[in-house]
Amino acid sequence: MTDLKINPGKVVKHVAKVHRPTLLTSRGRGVAVVQSIDDYETAEEERAFMRSVVAGLNDLESGQELSLEDAKARLGL
Repeated sequence: MTDLKINPGKVVKHVAKVHRPTLLTSRGRGVAVVQSIDDYETAEEERAFMRSVVAGLNDLESGQELSLEDAKARLGL
């Protein structure tokens, strides 16, 4: 936290450069994570994609599937 208080720009530049979250600590304990917005958005998109894949696999396992023609009709294609 001291580095963030003294020189926040340095912390922001560091996380943008290394493309990894940086753990902020206070008295030796983790209290927060700083991450660049680009890296955060990329990670969120990847998580959303993986959730969709898992949901699709669950639909297949439970027999909730559509033919390609039915899917196109529902999407108006």
